[in-house]
Amino acid sequence: MAIPLARRAVLAATLLPLAAAAQAAPLPIGYLSLRPPRPVASTLIEPPPADEGVQGARLGLADNATTGRFTGQSFTLGERRAEEPEAALEALRALLATGIRLVVADLPAELLLQAAAEPGAVLLNIAAPDDALRNADCRRNILHVLPSRAMLADALAQYLAVKRWRNIFLAVGPAPGDLLYAEAVRRAARKFGLRIVLDKPWTHEPGAQRTDTGHMSIAAEAARFTQGAPAYDILVVADEGGTWGDSLAWRTTDPRPVAGTQGLTPTIWSPVHEQWGATQLQRRFRAQAGRPMTPLDQAAWLALRAVGEGAVRAGTTDPARIVAFLRSPAFELAGFKGARLSFRDWDGQLRQPVLLAAPRALVAVSPQPGFQHRFSELDTLGTDRPETQCRAP
Repeated sequence: MAIPLARRAVLAATLLPLAAAAQAAPLPIGYLSLRPPRPVASTLIEPPPADEGVQGARLGLADNATTGRFTGQSFTLGERRAEEPEAALEALRALLATGIRLVVADLPAELLLQAAAEPGAVLLNIAAPDDALRNADCRRNILHVLPSRAMLADALAQYLAVKRWRNIFLAVGPAPGDLLYAEAVRRAARKFGLRIVLDKPWTHEPGAQRTDTGHMSIAAEAARFTQGAPAYDILVVADEGGTWGDSLAWRTTDPRPVAGTQGLTPTIWSPVHEQWGATQLQRRFRAQAGRPMTPLDQAAWLALRAVGEGAVRAGTTDPARIVAFLRSPAFELAGFKGARLSFRDWDGQLRQPVLLAAPRALVAVSPQPGFQHRFSELDTLGTDRPETQCRAP
């Protein structure tokens, strides 16, 4: 029986993407993580998931496959995990040897720079918030999906300015990341007219709380630490490893809120976020992974979606053309945070809103209303074009 002309046209239009998908070579994407033993957290209630990060990448790959079906494009994910830095570099070289050029990198800053020196590698940074990577140590072949420490600190500082909580007690841990986080807070305070009335290092040994009278020891130490401080509105904590910051809430001498790395936390993502369609992403992730989506998971998901969106919008699976499109003004990405996300052309940072989340509630989203910018209000967070020290060609 002959097929009517109209039906043949519809059938051809339906099968054309499938035919193209069958002919087009998949775009391979790498996922590389360094996962050494982590420091002891202040609680064992929520240990870091062993598959943190990569589960977000897998969901992003599935979402890319959905959109790719309509354009005849497909994607694959090559996963590598290492426990030592040199093993991570060897794993990267193995990925590059298979023809992979775009690599989602769950690496610390120093190792990320070493990885960027490998010929042909283009890295999407999902784990290193270091401001130096967006400034003097920037590289043309690194795109930053994770917000920088400056973005996180600016997001918190804007909220404190809106609330008129202008006097800050800054508690700083001894770890290198703590010191960098504290410096970002100091910078944000200057930027938004806040005042750090006391800048004090925390030196108490966190392991003491595991003794039978540990809670009493921590309570006494927190009281001593905060006693006699100049009048302040909020205690901002710099404890990126999560080893002691939770000990200060409810234990300060004066009744004050806690924010920073603990308490009210600026973050790329939180399980409590349900606005702008985020609920469906949270549910799909939980159905896949059997647990809530973490900030690292969301950064990995965004990295995969950025590559997928770039490939679809640019109409190519060529890595160089995709990266050029990602850096162009034409690129936009939906991230379930109420604004279109895009990469800054001066440092490769993904401009995006930052959530301000308590453990069980989304408190606010920055940028806060009233903070204006001539190009994008998102550029009120982090290093703006006139401030950048990035000189990558």
